[in-house]
Amino acid sequence: QVQLVESGGGLVQAGDSLRLSCAASGRTFSKNAMGWFRQAAGKEREFVGAIAWNGGSTNYADSVKGRFTISRDNARNTLYLQMNDLKREDTAVYYCAAKSAYFGPPENYAGAYSYWGQGTQVTVSS
Repeated sequence: QVQLVESGGGLVQAGDSLRLSCAASGRTFSKNAMGWFRQAAGKEREFVGAIAWNGGSTNYADSVKGRFTISRDNARNTLYLQMNDLKREDTAVYYCAAKSAYFGPPENYAGAYSYWGQGTQVTVSS
């Protein structure tokens, strides 16, 4: 059974940092682009960032550019999201996702991804 399990969420203050992790099991995603999305209460799921299979290219939403960094460790089958200078508007459930196709680009829309985690809550207070 393929699973993506996010961790690292929590309650922080504005300006703080958090590092999210997404551990994959059941298969390796070392040849697949992966991404992070988020969904705030009452809003649609939105793209945060994505990374190519080898980490060679990344793609970020304008709202997080310069503050968030996505990375991966293929040996550990794990995806990361380093979030710095967090703002109240970053409050959301964060989901990791993986594409099923090999070697594809890091897409910025949810429909490109076949595998999803259950999400981890990030709450930023002012």
